Amino acid sequence: MPLVGIGEIVRAAPAGVGAFNVIQLEHAEAIIAGAHAAGAPVVLQISENAVRYHGALAPIAVACLVAARAADVPVAVHLDHATDRALVEEAVVLGLGSVMFDASALDDAANVAATADVATWCHDRGVWVEAELGEVGGKDGVHAPGVRTKPHEAADYVARTGVDALAVAVGSSHAMTTKDAVLDLDLIAELAAAVPVPLVLHGSSGVPDDTIRSAVRHGMKKINIATHLNKAFTEAIRGQLAEHPSVVDPRTYVRAGREAVAREVTHLLGVLAG
Repeated sequence: MPLVGIGEIVRAAPAGVGAFNVIQLEHAEAIIAGAHAAGAPVVLQISENAVRYHGALAPIAVACLVAARAADVPVAVHLDHATDRALVEEAVVLGLGSVMFDASALDDAANVAATADVATWCHDRGVWVEAELGEVGGKDGVHAPGVRTKPHEAADYVARTGVDALAVAVGSSHAMTTKDAVLDLDLIAELAAAVPVPLVLHGSSGVPDDTIRSAVRHGMKKINIATHLNKAFTEAIRGQLAEHPSVVDPRTYVRAGREAVAREVTHLLGVLAG
């Protein structure tokens, strides 16, 4: 199955689309294996933080693109939470078909101007653009109701920027290791009715499975998950090393982490399918 664009996956999906963050090659392999077991398309996401970890975008991006091209289910490769315009441009040159440009920390006028400029540049090159309005907490603090995305502002923002998808703040929070986030499902429905592009839920690791299903039914389309997979990966490796303390070959214990992530991806894609 050839590498596909995220827009193709989103348009064809009857329910929610799973978008999972990649930190290293084993993540990409596991996510694709989990999608194969589920018989579902999937999105590999590379965040700006992952780029910092590797010291450059190209090594992990090229690895993901190669893995995606070899997959037997549709796979898109996406740049996630990029605040640096230069990183967006590099991703497009490398062959990523979609980017999330995050100017949500800027004031409204600067956010709109920067995002509209990036969207125009990307669209001229056939690249799909996601943006964010509102503040999804968990990186610099917890999420507060006062910064949730307002439907009329979201519709206006999409009209002024021309983005293809919008991440909205509805109660989730980044980096949660427990599944007890409470989403505002009524707000999701209002946003879905007001906004003419797919809605994206960031911070989905902390959302219970039943709530994810409800969020999709109320209008969420792209569901981003990162921390939950990292938790499964780490727990599996800890267990392997505790059981086999003399092991020194990383393939032995990293394989356990990779297999754990694949199982979680298969499960979560089943949740998203309803």
